[in-house]
Amino acid sequence: MERATERAVEEAVRQSYGRLVALIARHSRDVASAEDALAEALKAALETWPRSGVPQKPEAWLLTTARRKLLDRMRHAKVVEAASVSLLALAERTEDSLGQGDRIPDHRLELLFACCHPEIDTDIRTPLMLQVVLGIDAAAIASAFLVAPATMGQRLSRAKARIKQAGIAFHLPERREMEARLEAVLNSIYVAFSLGYDTGDEGAGHGFAREAIYLAGLLAALMPDEPEVLGLAALQLHIHARRHARMQDGLYVPLDQQDPALWDAEMISRAEAHLTRAGALQRVGRFQLEAAIQSVHAGRAHTGRTDWETIALLYEGLFRRWPSVGAAIGRAVALAEIQGAARGLSLLDGIPAATIAEYQPYWAARAALLARTGAIQEADAAYERAIGLSSRDLLRAHLTSRRATLHD
Repeated sequence: MERATERAVEEAVRQSYGRLVALIARHSRDVASAEDALAEALKAALETWPRSGVPQKPEAWLLTTARRKLLDRMRHAKVVEAASVSLLALAERTEDSLGQGDRIPDHRLELLFACCHPEIDTDIRTPLMLQVVLGIDAAAIASAFLVAPATMGQRLSRAKARIKQAGIAFHLPERREMEARLEAVLNSIYVAFSLGYDTGDEGAGHGFAREAIYLAGLLAALMPDEPEVLGLAALQLHIHARRHARMQDGLYVPLDQQDPALWDAEMISRAEAHLTRAGALQRVGRFQLEAAIQSVHAGRAHTGRTDWETIALLYEGLFRRWPSVGAAIGRAVALAEIQGAARGLSLLDGIPAATIAEYQPYWAARAALLARTGAIQEADAAYERAIGLSSRDLLRAHLTSRRATLHD
């Protein structure tokens, strides 16, 4: 029973963390206290549910318990009565709606935009959104941003305190303000999506991906005339459509070796619809170009071949207008397919060494291209480095097998 309870709590956290934090903190504007209250509610669930059973509506139980914990804290701290009344009224309205069978209201978009308020430092906005909206722990966020967990924890704490001190409202801002914060919101959603696939746990990874896809869909419904919102939604759908083809018989399968029959055709169709709408708005952006690249890859399901010429052109446009290490590597790999491995390696050599020292995709791409030129020793060293930088067991195993073929 205890393991079943733990699974129920884990599922509630995975599905509801951001919604619950957003709802609890919406009136108090105290994210840290909302998270603490929810943590106490989760602890209470682990203690209570094994005896009483998992409630019919776990979200409602957690919300009610967290609200009571928060009110107890407020009373103990002698917080002004008006705040207590406000939270009580909020809880009562929420419980009334839940009693009628409704789902807990989703205020995560409001929370996303609150985390991107001008009062919040730009370098902590994305980590803050990842934690309070999707419940990703500080250690995982720290790893993704290459900082110490303690440092990231301190930065997140300061940002939450700033939300409270500045009285940042949890509501969707005016359109002009929304547009000013949009880039940070989109980046956060995509980082969450990417982190999910980098966890090494396909189940949890897909859970994060689904949440990121859902948030992008909400944003697309809210801002249907913003092409980059549509581009992000298309990009995530295209990538997630291949989830069943990425692993076969317990082994990782690279995109160019995947069976297109295993791709989710309905999800690809939705991605294409978003991309078509974005294109009609005639304002090209980074996420649209990245989605277009994935769209070309998806075309292999119909043509049986990958159109590397078009992919190379798209990467060229991406690299020129929004340069990044990822775009530079993508351009090199695409041109290697057209002009040969030596051309790809020359482009990889042009990437500043400081930016790729710990960047696993660079070393994996370099190893593959070196192997194609017959530079076995250099390829072996590059594979060794790529394997050492890989955080996922499946990817390490794949690279190890590729390295072994060098000596066959």
